Amino acid sequence: MPNMRAGHSVQLLTTGQAFFPALVEAVDAALHEVRLETYIFHEDAVGESVIAALERAALRGVEVYLVVDGIGTPELPRHWQERLRASGVQWQQFLPLGSLGLLIPGRWRRLHRKLCVVDRAQAFCGGINVMDDFFELNHGVQETARFDFAVQVQGPLVGDIHQAMEQFWQRLLATRQLEHGRFQGARRALEHLTVLPRTTAEPLGNGTGLPERPVPGMRAALLLRDNLRNRTGIERAYRSAIARARHEVLISNAYFLPGAKLRRALVHAVQRGVRVRLLLQGRYEFFMQFHAAKPFYDALLEAGVEIHEYQAGFLHAKVAVIDGKWATVGSSNLDPLSLLLAREANVVVDDVAFAQTLLEPLNAAIAQHSVQLDRARFAHRPLWQRLQGRLAYSLMRLTLFLTGRDY
Repeated sequence: MPNMRAGHSVQLLTTGQAFFPALVEAVDAALHEVRLETYIFHEDAVGESVIAALERAALRGVEVYLVVDGIGTPELPRHWQERLRASGVQWQQFLPLGSLGLLIPGRWRRLHRKLCVVDRAQAFCGGINVMDDFFELNHGVQETARFDFAVQVQGPLVGDIHQAMEQFWQRLLATRQLEHGRFQGARRALEHLTVLPRTTAEPLGNGTGLPERPVPGMRAALLLRDNLRNRTGIERAYRSAIARARHEVLISNAYFLPGAKLRRALVHAVQRGVRVRLLLQGRYEFFMQFHAAKPFYDALLEAGVEIHEYQAGFLHAKVAVIDGKWATVGSSNLDPLSLLLAREANVVVDDVAFAQTLLEPLNAAIAQHSVQLDRARFAHRPLWQRLQGRLAYSLMRLTLFLTGRDY
């Protein structure tokens, strides 16, 4: 179970249209430090607004750290790199593909989390990449905004997010030093890593000389997934919450292929009389992610799980609400790529008001923009669709075999 602590203010941000203005406003108000991690940092008007905010912060003396993923963001535009360098923004790329690309299974480990901490006073966490809501990399301009969520948090877990990001930065520094044969530099980075104090949520310099009192309110916790000490925390939190469910489980996921334990947890919940609803991607985006889960829909539908496929646009959410009280918002899908290979981050909130706020857009999406799968009709889907599902699942299993992972 995650370490739930009281004293948080958690605001839900629905789609990038709410997220990016809040993020830019926070960065523009920063006095001392900004740390930002993202999978995709796209060259468009939204990306430019965030780059400009980071640049402004660094030019007024704020320490700014940026990390992007080597697949999601193969290369920052040259003119952005020059501006970051000139303004003093420090930035790194996680696991650039190199000449052999994905032929090296170790490079399938990705930085998929989307985090930002400003002055250790507030943090952002969610599934929203730095890119225009109305643009898809493989499908171009869209009429409907991407369906996704983030949270803006104040309270004790801000310190947890800051510590995780600072430790990750130091590991990246050590790796870069080793790649260039600078062993003393790598040693200094690792020494700094071993003596990092546990950060707190106290903001840096709030103008009073005294730490701000924790904001009264919600119980919340940070869930991380990495390849070191936090390998299964997100999945175990889901399973635990589902096992305790008494009334309803609602999960919305862009890429949904849960392992056997998680599938059993959903089925057992239905058998206890719990209503289980899944709001999943209904539009084709990637072959493997779209088709690989389909072979398991039959068993879930047979058990009584409701599956709704979102049709209005592209669904990118990674959220859940259980019993109208337990809720999570983050970057982690319930599929092998997220749960076995990627660095992910979710915030869990135990609060009725927050859960109801998240339920509203989810229920609206189900009622107005989704199609519920019919068990009998799905069972008699065309042979070619069945073959696509089996092929996609086989490719997923091959991917896991090559990385030495079992799911």
